[in-house]
Amino acid sequence: MQSSIEERLTKKSKKAKLETFGKSLSFICIAFIVLVVISILYFVASKGIATFTQNGVSIGSFLGGTDWNPSGKGADGQPLVGALPMITGSFLVTFLSAIVATPFAIGAAVFMTEISPKMGKKILQPVIELLVGIPSVVYGFIGLTVVVPAVRNVFGGSGFGILAGTFVLFVMILPTVTSMTIDALNTVPRHYREASLALGATRWQTVYKVVLRSAIPGILTAVVFGMARAFGEALAVQMVIGNAALMPGNLVSPASTLTSILTMGMGNTVMGSLQNNVLWSLALILLVMSLVFNIMTRLIGKKGAMK
Repeated sequence: MQSSIEERLTKKSKKAKLETFGKSLSFICIAFIVLVVISILYFVASKGIATFTQNGVSIGSFLGGTDWNPSGKGADGQPLVGALPMITGSFLVTFLSAIVATPFAIGAAVFMTEISPKMGKKILQPVIELLVGIPSVVYGFIGLTVVVPAVRNVFGGSGFGILAGTFVLFVMILPTVTSMTIDALNTVPRHYREASLALGATRWQTVYKVVLRSAIPGILTAVVFGMARAFGEALAVQMVIGNAALMPGNLVSPASTLTSILTMGMGNTVMGSLQNNVLWSLALILLVMSLVFNIMTRLIGKKGAMK
């Protein structure tokens, strides 16, 4: 009798077994995700450093060189694999699109949260969701048929270049930055607004000096996320930037980005060759920049949490 009671007391119930099963399943899923991430990092890194370990290209000439022709060689006999034009193009379109998109995103978010929440939810929210769901190739095609001719007519040149890529990326990252900015503004406690108004501040003073300043960490996080998407965008930028592996002399001259060179060259190289290895090196730069953006986001989030 006593042994049966002890057995029933020590035996796991169905709920306890189910909880153990759920924890085990969650651990397996997390371990699988971690394994996939580590595998991707290792694979891209091992392929990317082959340019320097197997082909003898120096890191300085790769990151600082301005001539890009992996099939040819310079006067010194070294391969022409200078990635500086693509790195410069990627950073230019990323920062310019973020600079242009941020004021529009903040203005739309303030309107939707502080001025007219009902109209914002009924009209602007569906528009933002629609912009998020549009494929990048559609953005690129619109940029090719609308933005490029407009830039050509207003600024001259061919119309292809950093400026056209900036306009296309501006529209692409605007929904992301706007949505995250709205979330940041909504997290500001309501009693902040009430206290400001009770002290005699106007609505605009409350928005500018209380709400926006309290939401700065969230807004910065939104901008960094938008920049991360802009930096990694490939197809839309490729269609409007001109894809010339040259240092951009101005905003309306054909240029290139890391992603545009990758998409053009990925199917035209042989695995293990220098032409293929340098593409993996460009992919490694993209991966490193993605990690940098993620680290920046976490640092901004920690500072916001400390406040």
